Amino acid sequence: MSETNSDLQRAYSARARWMRRFWILFGLSVIVPVVVALALASRFLADVPVTYDKIEDHFKYGSTGGERASGFPYWIWRVLPQICPQYLPGPGYASLGMLYEEGKSEAQGGLPVGVSRRRNLGLDRVFFNCAVCHSNTVRERPDSAAKMYLGSPASGFNLGGFESFYTNCAADPKFSTAFIVPEIEAQAGKLSMLDHYIVYPVAIALMRERLLMLRDRFKFRDRQPDWGPGRVDTFSASKILFNFPMDKLPKEEWVGTADFPSIWNQGPRRKRADGQQMQLHWDGNQDHMEERNKNAAFGTGTLPPTIDLAAIGRVEAWITELRAPAYPFPVNEELAARGAPIYAEYCSACHGASGSDFSGDKVGFVTPIEAIGTDRARLDSFTYDLVGNLSTLYAGYPWRFQHFRKTYGYANMPLDGIWLRAPYLHNGSVPSLRDLLEPARKRPSRFYRGYDVFDQKNLGFVSNVADEKGRKFFLYDTSLSGNSNRGHEGKAYGTDLSDADKTALVEYLKKF
Repeated sequence: MSETNSDLQRAYSARARWMRRFWILFGLSVIVPVVVALALASRFLADVPVTYDKIEDHFKYGSTGGERASGFPYWIWRVLPQICPQYLPGPGYASLGMLYEEGKSEAQGGLPVGVSRRRNLGLDRVFFNCAVCHSNTVRERPDSAAKMYLGSPASGFNLGGFESFYTNCAADPKFSTAFIVPEIEAQAGKLSMLDHYIVYPVAIALMRERLLMLRDRFKFRDRQPDWGPGRVDTFSASKILFNFPMDKLPKEEWVGTADFPSIWNQGPRRKRADGQQMQLHWDGNQDHMEERNKNAAFGTGTLPPTIDLAAIGRVEAWITELRAPAYPFPVNEELAARGAPIYAEYCSACHGASGSDFSGDKVGFVTPIEAIGTDRARLDSFTYDLVGNLSTLYAGYPWRFQHFRKTYGYANMPLDGIWLRAPYLHNGSVPSLRDLLEPARKRPSRFYRGYDVFDQKNLGFVSNVADEKGRKFFLYDTSLSGNSNRGHEGKAYGTDLSDADKTALVEYLKKF
């Protein structure tokens, strides 16, 4: 009997040892890998944007989806100005005209207006949204506080300078794990072993490879004059991405640089009072507002599978109702009243009855280049071949592009908020409205762009200041390709008016 019990105990003990080994092996071979896999999946498969309830904050910091395909790892974004300061015109991204809100930008992790954040591929990633090109500040005097205006052209933001900073930095030997990771740890604190030895080294290598590829593909830009702040050549970039043989294109297609537009009052721009579609973009090459918006989102890095339609939809709904900001400085009402009939006679047919009434026989239609006479480079850069290629964007989706067209001039736009849309003409070649009322030979041939102090007399930004507190402004030269300030002149355009009438007309336009 005792021998039987002893045998049973040995058997139970052996079974217990076997079960322990089994569960240890099972845990090591199944449970631990599953837990690790779930943890890795939770980190690396997550796709979560930072969101905002308030529409203004959503516009300034909310994602349109560009981080998914084009986003920079957040901490690499943060440290690159310290890694490659020699490729910036001054300290940090602010030297490129990016806008920071006191208190709020720091709450967003030090991000400027127009940069959004999304958890994607295991990292916080950042990229541009609509606000980077459509927000600006205004100061009454150099010592005044700046006031931000959403929906306005970002006349101080140097997009070309931003792109050059990143591609030049990528070609620098310091764009490497040996320099970037220690700087990240100096600012963010010690990284985990996974981040230190795997995640960031891989991210740095991939980012460098992609930036150098883009640098090579976009070498064509070296043939163009510098854009300067507030401007972009959207459609040359599209040609490059569509693999056009840029070196073989005729010279008249090489430069299509134009100013960022305002984006308020989009609802009234959808259709004219007579039901006809307004023609959008500077040359009127598009009359479908939602398609125009998706094309703009394409410019912020949102490829067809990555576009965030819900996030863009919030912005679309907001700018449909967003009103142009009122002129913030005093208006001489008596002088403005004298300017009203002058505007009605010379301007209203093309630009609308007022800043809120867009009725007029020619509003939203294209004026032939032969009639308006302005620089035709932007018009000529947009070609029939490009129309065909743009029509392939979002193929297979219900929102495939279908409404681009080639035109023969520039579209007549409403003048709502015109005080805040300087410099003027499609290429930003005329610094003030008062200058625009002079014939081209009397307009400034060279002036500075990027300053946010306002010229209340001439209606535009102060354009004779070269620098302020170490920040240098961009010298615009109207003799360069695509930069001409000619056109929109002669009796029909008011340049033959008396000085008194021109002054009255400018005062009236402050009310738009």
